[in-house]
Amino acid sequence: MPEAIKNFKDVQYQFTAHLRDPENNPAPTEIEDRRMEIYRGLLYRNVQGFLANGFPVTRKLYSDENWHKMVRDFFSIHQSHSPYFKDISKEFIKYLSNEREPQPEDPLFLLELTHYEWLEIYLSFLDVEIDWNNINQQGNLLEEVPVLSPLIHLNQYQFPVHKIKPGFQPKIANEEPTYLLVYRDLQDKVGFLEMNPMTASLVKHIADNEQQSGKQILQSLAKETPNLEENVIIQGGLTTLTQLQQKDIILGTRN
Repeated sequence: MPEAIKNFKDVQYQFTAHLRDPENNPAPTEIEDRRMEIYRGLLYRNVQGFLANGFPVTRKLYSDENWHKMVRDFFSIHQSHSPYFKDISKEFIKYLSNEREPQPEDPLFLLELTHYEWLEIYLSFLDVEIDWNNINQQGNLLEEVPVLSPLIHLNQYQFPVHKIKPGFQPKIANEEPTYLLVYRDLQDKVGFLEMNPMTASLVKHIADNEQQSGKQILQSLAKETPNLEENVIIQGGLTTLTQLQQKDIILGTRN
């Protein structure tokens, strides 16, 4: 390798290492500090601002000092694999899950809360084309096969992450899981729906059984819930299916 190219690459590595962690990596001597300060401030502010906007509840739970300490650690040690700004939030989740050393200021629900907040970003940017040719929006949800929107994500959490705020920070996990479905409706508005175990199971059954009618799925649920009569589950299930369609969680039935 020619010496000039090798030296240039060395400067590049030194330059980026300094931007990531200026306290522990000196800047290249070839660049005056006034110019380096522009880069240092610009890059960090962009990343910090994106994270603060993407995880607004998490941000409120940390003091300024602890928040910036965490963001700087992420900025310094995490190797991102996407060039897109929209993926910074996903990279931050990877950092929290695999690289961050737990700190005294970190709440026990940090991973669950940030995952819940990330889902809103994920669904906001999710690029999916719905094939309306195979969907009947006026179909019979009981007699035909219900079709779920591809713009939904059902998750199970041990903490009630949708209720967490500075004034409510649970110290122990719930005995029963919290089921939350995050969805994007046909007007591209992202919302969430807390579900009881029965409704969550209904959504899972629809997702896993693309050939069964709504009634057949509800009959399967009735077998799993012997303490309730089948007709009660079917009538209640029809109401739930209708409500889910009104929120664009169910799009209709399969043609």
